[in-house]
Amino acid sequence: MLLADDKQSLEQAANDPTASIMSIQLQNLYTGDYHQLSNETGNTISLRTSIPHDFGGLKHIARATLPVITNSPSGERGIGDLVVFDMVVTGKSWGRYGLGAVVLAPTASEDELGAGKWAIGPSMGFVVSADNWLMGIFNQNLFSFAGDDDRKDVNVSTFQPILNRKLPDGWSIGLSEMTVAYDWENSEFSALPLGFKVSNLRKIGHIPVQFTGSYEYNFADDNITPEWSMSFAAKFILSI
Repeated sequence: MLLADDKQSLEQAANDPTASIMSIQLQNLYTGDYHQLSNETGNTISLRTSIPHDFGGLKHIARATLPVITNSPSGERGIGDLVVFDMVVTGKSWGRYGLGAVVLAPTASEDELGAGKWAIGPSMGFVVSADNWLMGIFNQNLFSFAGDDDRKDVNVSTFQPILNRKLPDGWSIGLSEMTVAYDWENSEFSALPLGFKVSNLRKIGHIPVQFTGSYEYNFADDNITPEWSMSFAAKFILSI
């Protein structure tokens, strides 16, 4: 299956945050242990929607992610902070690149589940398609500008490396959605994960659905952060 606009395979597009596909993803993320804590676990269900659109004669991809925390070391449960980005994407013979902005909204239902701050910043990314390989990087930067004055400022840059190999029969393997995070407030990495995933693209009726299982280990252990986690996701591709 190929996308009509750039001949990118649907299997590759499902793993590409800059791809012009409309999708809804449900992900369950289980954290089995935390650095600096003993016998604590966590679980988050994330709802993510991606919507391609045209504005000002340019192609955009908008994405919103809303986490629902069902278990946390704090004991609190509820909705976390909403993250939304909009990116202008440009296709090239070698792949695609995008530039845009990302916004963090303090939608958390409990103080312990969110930052309590509004934050905004630039986002960018690029992917290179070569045979059955997809390679690239996706970057987001958030800097707080409003919110609860008693809460810590948000000044964070994140980097998600993209490496995926397409296999026969809808299968693919690659790096997980591991996100390296650098905290400018404390001048340290708050997340240094290494993870892998296995995905399979199948049709349910007429709708392509990508199922993904992944595992990550976080090497940043100076603060209370997830030590290892496993996730399962189902991405429903609604249109291309």
